[in-house]
Amino acid sequence: MSPRKGLDRKSIVEAAAELADEAGFEGITLASLAAKLGVRSPSLYNHVEGLPALRIELSIYGLGKLYEALQEAQAGKSGETVLLALADAYIAFGRAHPGLYELTLRSPDHGNESYAAMADRLVALLLEALRAYEDDEWLAIHYVRGLRSLLHGFVSIERQGGFGMAQKVDDSVRLALLAYVAGLSKQSERERG
Repeated sequence: MSPRKGLDRKSIVEAAAELADEAGFEGITLASLAAKLGVRSPSLYNHVEGLPALRIELSIYGLGKLYEALQEAQAGKSGETVLLALADAYIAFGRAHPGLYELTLRSPDHGNESYAAMADRLVALLLEALRAYEDDEWLAIHYVRGLRSLLHGFVSIERQGGFGMAQKVDDSVRLALLAYVAGLSKQSERERG
């Protein structure tokens, strides 16, 4: 195989993201990626430092894509509406990009500045969405964790085929999120009252 024109770090990461969604993050090998790109494995080393480094880049890339989806969903909304829109976007991302989504959950190294910066942007976006319910950032972080856990639970269980009943999963998500929001509202009233 001859090297493919236009092969660069960006095209490699994008192809690896597609491969992650097709085969799961464990399905990403340099050999499978090289085959997808139509190059030989050694050609990839001109652009990435190996599979562990590529997985870190994929985690950062995935967080960035998730951030973009959430940012677009929340634009111009507030309160309950923004949380419902964020939930829809989060779950849609998990459905459309299962491998990439899984990589967003794997913090590669707490010392990785690029990963930390992207994770901080994502948390800041969620904190802003929850500001109507809680101004205290320390407490709001707990609310962000709760929201993320709620949404991740739906993405994860659905992916494993765990929702076999006739009721629509999206209806369950909406009801659970409305109950979550109602709890936030009551907690906020107690703190202010």
